[in-house]
Amino acid sequence: MSVKRFQRSLVRVLTVLVVISILACLGLYLYRMFFGYNRDSSLFEADLAAGVKADENITNIALFGLDVRPEEENCRSDTMMIVTVDNTRGKIKLISLMRDSLVSIDGYGETKLNEAYFYGGPSLAIRTINESFGTDITDYIAVNFNQLVEIINAMEGVEIDVQDYELDELNRVIRDYGLEQGQTFQSVQSAGLQTLDGVQALCYGRIRKGGTGDDWGRVERQSIVLNALFDKVQSLSASRLIGLMQKLMPYVTTSLSPTEIAPLIVGAVRNGMPALEHTRVPLDGEWNYYGSSGEYILYDLDVAADHIHEYIYNDVFPGDTSGSHAANGTDAGNGSGTDGAGPMGGIDFDEPPTGPMTTDDSLSSGSAEDPASLAEEGGWYDEETGDYYDSDGDRYYLDESGKRVYY
Repeated sequence: MSVKRFQRSLVRVLTVLVVISILACLGLYLYRMFFGYNRDSSLFEADLAAGVKADENITNIALFGLDVRPEEENCRSDTMMIVTVDNTRGKIKLISLMRDSLVSIDGYGETKLNEAYFYGGPSLAIRTINESFGTDITDYIAVNFNQLVEIINAMEGVEIDVQDYELDELNRVIRDYGLEQGQTFQSVQSAGLQTLDGVQALCYGRIRKGGTGDDWGRVERQSIVLNALFDKVQSLSASRLIGLMQKLMPYVTTSLSPTEIAPLIVGAVRNGMPALEHTRVPLDGEWNYYGSSGEYILYDLDVAADHIHEYIYNDVFPGDTSGSHAANGTDAGNGSGTDGAGPMGGIDFDEPPTGPMTTDDSLSSGSAEDPASLAEEGGWYDEETGDYYDSDGDRYYLDESGKRVYY
């Protein structure tokens, strides 16, 4: 081979290598720009006890909201939802699972649903959901509550209608969150429709005490925050949405790969922005408090599984016995609650929903003789002061009727 032919061949090879390098760098840049999130591949080949996928156009994903404390290695999933991307009907359906639900966790016996994440991370949490409700979940998305602050701030806040009875408790939680973070945050000055920043919206979605509806009310407020986020996203232009995705993806941890995320997004928006709906199980009238201090929520998991399956695959909104929701496409998750089919099935979340009252004296036996037995599970009783601390570390005392009163 002549020197000139060799030089020409070398130039061609080098040109190809340069082009490949440029494409590789461009691909890496695009990957990081659009999919620069925290990928968790630990679920690969894990036994998640997932059922057979019933509909290729419907994808179910577990959503975990994590309350990660700096001093803790493991954490409980403070919020658990099944997210259903229904491409057939153009909907995203959210089903809240009550964290205190009494379920069986492999290797740990019967305990609260949110303990599964503490004991075994997302794999055990997904397995527990699948075994308890017969679902086919194989992937998850997790957001740390502290990261949710950054997400909402990146969206320049969300519109929330704060009620009068929520205001004091909201500002208490904002103050306590500030002490926990070592910062001072802006309190909410008055009730009414207003833009809440990241910390304010986070704390709004966490309040459950002081007559604000306990965990039932908190689940409803989480729905309100999610709806507000979704409304904000729908109002953005395509370029603004892409820019927002670049900001938000680093705050998300998921088992989904980029090749799984892309078709999921394309399928969800192929007919325009999907509708967002929200419900929760158990339904009103189908549960009891259970345990020495009523720390568990007890209900028939098979009945709950039926509600979940009917909603996911047949579009029958839980509690809607008429079938009108599936028939006419009513958006039961719009949060208005004016037609009796609001995001929580029409409950009035300023009061806890009424389940059947139990007459089982064993649930409270011995509590009068032992004040410590009245402490919430995960909380404790201070013998020196006579005060109680709940699982969040907030201090309270019991009045004459046994009701919690927070300081």
